[in-house]
Amino acid sequence: MLGRLSSGVLTLEEVSRFSNLPVEQAGTMRWDVLRLWSEIRKTLAQPPVPKVASIGFDTWGVDYGLIGEQGQLLENPYHYRDHRTDGAVEAVCDIISRERIYELTGIQFLQINTLYQIFAASRRTPRLLAAADTLVTVPDLFNYWMTGNLGAEYTNATTTQFMNARTRGWATEIFEALGMPTRLLPQIFEPGAVLGGLKAELSSVLGGVPVVAPATHDTGSAVAAVETAGRAAFLSSGTWSLLGTEVAAPVMTPRAMELNFTNEGGVCGTTRLLKNIGGLWLLQSCRRVWAAAGKEYSYDELLQAAIDSKSQFVTLLDPDYPAFHSPANMVEAITDYCGKTQQPVPEGPGAFTRAILESLAFKYRYVIECLEELTGSSLTEVRIIGGGAKNRLLNQFTANATGRPVIAGPVEATALGNIAMQMLATGAVSSLADARRIIEASFPSDRYESRDTDLWNAQYPRYRQYVDLTLHHLL
Repeated sequence: MLGRLSSGVLTLEEVSRFSNLPVEQAGTMRWDVLRLWSEIRKTLAQPPVPKVASIGFDTWGVDYGLIGEQGQLLENPYHYRDHRTDGAVEAVCDIISRERIYELTGIQFLQINTLYQIFAASRRTPRLLAAADTLVTVPDLFNYWMTGNLGAEYTNATTTQFMNARTRGWATEIFEALGMPTRLLPQIFEPGAVLGGLKAELSSVLGGVPVVAPATHDTGSAVAAVETAGRAAFLSSGTWSLLGTEVAAPVMTPRAMELNFTNEGGVCGTTRLLKNIGGLWLLQSCRRVWAAAGKEYSYDELLQAAIDSKSQFVTLLDPDYPAFHSPANMVEAITDYCGKTQQPVPEGPGAFTRAILESLAFKYRYVIECLEELTGSSLTEVRIIGGGAKNRLLNQFTANATGRPVIAGPVEATALGNIAMQMLATGAVSSLADARRIIEASFPSDRYESRDTDLWNAQYPRYRQYVDLTLHHLL
């Protein structure tokens, strides 16, 4: 994406797009980062304009690469849905307690976290780990390839679950307790840092252009694009739904741990108190199952089928039920869940879509109520950002379920937040607040008001039962 700032108006232009799908390798799920790097190099070598002020790079969190002593990538990074981490959370917590891990990191316990991936690697491939010199998250890997400088950007480092939330350094106690080498941990740097110039060998046009670290975690960049502090909850909506609010300091109470909330690092000294929710992954996975059976549906077709469906509130589910994390067949996983919870199985794609979207909206209400409890503040609106902001039906369901107005947009919040930090680093704006005001004025949002709140309120106690079944491991 190319951002242009002119007379106080910011515009975006897509200059390159390519797929990013996991690949199977010897029974494992990996990211094809070398192909991604090849695509990135093509764009850098033939940029759309002859001069840019800076370059910034972000990706998803938790996944990592191992760098050898000669600077080479030792293996293709694992995908966070690879099954090597099955049971890893419990195994780690048998060695160092959940309470101590949370006291140090303030991070939600998810088997996708880098901590459990590295632990699994230390048990399965210890010789490879022994050969590694440095561990880098995926965006740090690409920044290394662009500049030659190794390091760990703060917002993505917090997703590992081995960074100390209070000291903002590595929680080496966790590594040492698990017998893992702390020498792997690189120096941490803050978002907004200039990492160096783009290597001349990568582009005769852009060589030497400053590479700026935004919030390299995509959610961190997305939240940087919009004002969410105070009385607004943010919802970064996509494959995952990340729902939270900006706070001045981490909330690391026993209740926060009990509710499994996370304190991810934000830009400019902020913390994002949030919960990771299964998100549109459930619908994406069902769509793949239907496509494999020869029934291709566009998302517009599925949303219209959900609107036409007579199945309002017939089937409700907790998107964070563990079996939905990485099933071979999501339709079968939901069918099995319906049997365990004694609910009707959705009849057809429209009913499946409606069940998923209604359930997500109810889960958002539950998480907002938890956020209000943890912060002692009322959250009076929901700001939906990211690709899921295009899902008008889910946006309306969210307004209905939460009883709060929903502000949807911008869709390209991650790119805009990335550019905001570049503008701040290069002096194009004087503060993050200025960048956010420019984005707000340049990219209009849509507003959704609550409807049928009595109907949604009546169903919410029933939905809470399914959340409690997951929370207390009763299924």
